[in-house]
Amino acid sequence: MLNNIGLPGILLIAVVVLVLFGRGKISSLMGEVGKGITSFKKGINDGKKELEEAAAEGEHARDITPEAEKDKA
Repeated sequence: MLNNIGLPGILLIAVVVLVLFGRGKISSLMGEVGKGITSFKKGINDGKKELEEAAAEGEHARDITPEAEKDKA
């Protein structure tokens, strides 16, 4: 259904969204989306660093499964 939209359809949708929400709301929304993406990437990089440091120190993965879940398995 959506694979035949094309450029005119996308432009029409963009104009309708702009008219409905206004330039100010859209720009603030995009700013928040950008902050969220930046925060997500930072979290991913911090997690990778943490895993690399743990591997360098020779730590092994711990099982953090709750006891009730272990008994079911």
